[in-house]
Amino acid sequence: MRRRSLPALLATAGLGGLAGLHLAWAAGSAWPFAGRAELADAVVGTAEVPGPAACLAVSAALGTAAALAAGWPARYPALCRAGTAGAATVLAARGCLGLAGRTDLIAPGSVSDRFRRLDRAVYGPLCVALAALTGLAGRAVIGPILRRN
Repeated sequence: MRRRSLPALLATAGLGGLAGLHLAWAAGSAWPFAGRAELADAVVGTAEVPGPAACLAVSAALGTAAALAAGWPARYPALCRAGTAGAATVLAARGCLGLAGRTDLIAPGSVSDRFRRLDRAVYGPLCVALAALTGLAGRAVIGPILRRN
């Protein structure tokens, strides 16, 4: 079994956990909130939670990013490098927009005060941290693969 770098492990765990959370929301869960209306206000900034298809799409994107950060598929290092770079770029952009309080530019209607407060304090910083970890993971998982070939 190949050793993974700490950034790769943290990125994989964080992205995988978020993928699972979005999957649960697609299935109708409101966790960790009391109900769907509270979930919508806190996580989306709107009156309603996006439908299952949107939640599944986000879950798939996060799951794919987690797999790439973990170095999968190992046989295609160029794909891992490009994929982790792409995921890190998207996460960094989302994080910066959240920190600036402008997530509404990419998610129109995300305007509730509670969402903006959480976006600046939690979601934005989390996205920036995951962007950094994913970028570092991309570098760390590629080196050993290239040295083997």
